[in-house]
Amino acid sequence: MLTSPPLPPNAIRWLAALNIHSREQLQTVGVVRAFLLLKACGHTATERLLFALEAAAHGEHWSALDDARRTALRSAVASHAPVRPLPSREAQQSFMAEALALAAEAARHGEVPVGAVVVQHDRIIGRGYNRPVASHDPSAHAEMLALREAAAHIGNYRLHGCQLYVTLEPCAMCAGAILHSRLDHVLYGAAEARTGAAGSVLNLFAERRLNHHTAIDGGIEAEAAAALLADFFAQRR
Repeated sequence: MLTSPPLPPNAIRWLAALNIHSREQLQTVGVVRAFLLLKACGHTATERLLFALEAAAHGEHWSALDDARRTALRSAVASHAPVRPLPSREAQQSFMAEALALAAEAARHGEVPVGAVVVQHDRIIGRGYNRPVASHDPSAHAEMLALREAAAHIGNYRLHGCQLYVTLEPCAMCAGAILHSRLDHVLYGAAEARTGAAGSVLNLFAERRLNHHTAIDGGIEAEAAAALLADFFAQRR
């Protein structure tokens, strides 16, 4: 269990709200990500807390950190991709289930099974599934269609305050559109080793030189998403 000291009591409570209760869980999440999540939740997360988290993860007191480790931590924070707290597990399952149903619909039409939904205030405002073959449109990926429908719904291409659930890691095209739309958060299912632009091949979401930053988290119902893809391609062979 995390103890005080080395962590302040408030920090232990904040971490517990993120389901981080032990040194092992802190190590799994990562010190820098945990620190940025605390900031994203609106807590007062100072540099001293960053050092305290690093010390707690290694069973030390923060004052024992040398200058090199402190500099490395500062650099890691500055270069880290944006983060946001995850929605509840129930919300993740519910909205990804909708995306998976859309992916299955794509498969029924002979399209690669990828589905996506845009969520605003816990309500779906945009849906899409892969349609490049049927529509003769190379841009008709699930994410693009869901973004278009959501933007039309609210009358604005800027989708502040919205989340996108998609069954497969976005490609570079979709990542660019997502960033341009100013989405808050993307939650995807399976990783895409060949074209993934959220860390598998490259990570556009971590590119600090771009003018907007969207948080991204993967592995949401990943097994179900991967199974849809595997079944689809197995039938094609």
